Amino acid sequence: SKESYGFEAMESQNHIQPCSKTNENPSPSSAFTSEIENDMELTLVVSSSETENDNGRLPDVVVVAKVSDEDEEQEPNQIQETYLSIAIQVFIPFLIAGFGMVCAGLVLDKIQHWPVFEEVTELVILIPALLGLKGNLEMTLASRLSTQANLGHMDTTKQLMEMIVGNLTLIQCQAIVVGFLGSVVAVVMGGIKSNTVKLDHAYLLCASSLVTVSLASLVLGLITAGVIVLSRHCHINPDNVATPIAASLGDITSLALLSWIATILYDSIGTQDWLAPLIIVSYILAIPLWAWIAKRNLHTRDVLYNGWTPVMGAMMISSMGGLILDFMVAKFEGIAVFQPVINGVGGNLVAVQASRISTALHKQSVLGILTSDSNADEDTVIFISPVAGFCGKTVHARTTRVLMAMVIPGHLIFVYTIDYVKGGDTSLSSLFIFVYLCAAITQVATLLYVAYIMIHWMWKRKIDPDNSAIPYLTSMGDLLGISLLAIAFQFLYLVASHDTPGDR
Repeated sequence: SKESYGFEAMESQNHIQPCSKTNENPSPSSAFTSEIENDMELTLVVSSSETENDNGRLPDVVVVAKVSDEDEEQEPNQIQETYLSIAIQVFIPFLIAGFGMVCAGLVLDKIQHWPVFEEVTELVILIPALLGLKGNLEMTLASRLSTQANLGHMDTTKQLMEMIVGNLTLIQCQAIVVGFLGSVVAVVMGGIKSNTVKLDHAYLLCASSLVTVSLASLVLGLITAGVIVLSRHCHINPDNVATPIAASLGDITSLALLSWIATILYDSIGTQDWLAPLIIVSYILAIPLWAWIAKRNLHTRDVLYNGWTPVMGAMMISSMGGLILDFMVAKFEGIAVFQPVINGVGGNLVAVQASRISTALHKQSVLGILTSDSNADEDTVIFISPVAGFCGKTVHARTTRVLMAMVIPGHLIFVYTIDYVKGGDTSLSSLFIFVYLCAAITQVATLLYVAYIMIHWMWKRKIDPDNSAIPYLTSMGDLLGISLLAIAFQFLYLVASHDTPGDR
């Protein structure tokens, strides 16, 4: 009734009460809100001093705040993903990326016999570091932009341009620095191995690295940004597709550029000795320009200052994997064709998981806070058991199971594709397949478990995992992948009558 409604309104200057739906004849105030039949409603009743003296007169202002179920359904961030939707969205880009890695493996199997690679053996040490840059830079870019897209920060043309331009200049700056340092590390490791360093080979290595990482980062950065924008418009979670697509052309592009540039510079030795030093100086002088542009962009300024540690650390870890590859290629020639595949599959799958966990944390809480429950033990949230990580009921455990289910069929497709393209000369015995799959499963399972702990640990310490987690995880995947592959080949060499795939 009017009198009871007015009495309730006079109890407080600002009285908030929910409006319940009823079939009774509506009062004036309920008639005001009856137009919204399917919405959750909250009525804010504002009364004045005059209301208190009006003996039950209806309040002056009735404000209805509503949260529409329809609006919630239209919000992309609220879409609930199922096992099937995750599997479909991840597996197709995963296959595309996998075939890109197969091509990269076949290319590596061929170019290892080129004169420049046989003469400048440090190039083999450099390969994992350059291929790992897709994890250090392009996959990190994909994770960072996917989070921003899911948060709605790339929905306008102005936001989109600022985000893309700033990030492209940032990865150019990072690629040049990391490419230069990676070549220096390769020269040092090669010098330790051979007890000598040739200056013209060092120039060739450094110049080839700089041109490769710069051009590859530009092309892959543009492709990654385009994939994320397209995914957003198609209502596909970019976390599921961006990182594999970013890697799909990464290996083959980097290897093709490296072999091409290195061959040109190798042919110029003795005739155009100024070419390699000129390239090196030009790229080093361009670093301040890219850094200045990235610094002026609010979206990349923080990464420019704080994003170097994971990139440098990842480069060092990948270089260790390159040293192992250099030793193993000399002993097992057939190992080279499988190296991009096992490293790439592990890196792609863990990058998807890392990107999804990071986005979920950005949506649910602020940096540095893991749970809203003040009594919760945050160490328990971070350091989960393997059983909880793989068999739990959380959304991240569900994604882990989906990603693990892709390892065996994915590797079987890629390995038999390699065997088919090479004309069956890789000697794929059932024992090799079993040992290879054991190595691949061990690699991916380890990476997915470490990813959960690492990302939550970083979040607790106010380190944005979008900028830091993927470089560490993909470089660990490179080192773990080549190490397990080397163990597999050594095991097969010992137990299978010295018959390993491609060993000649």
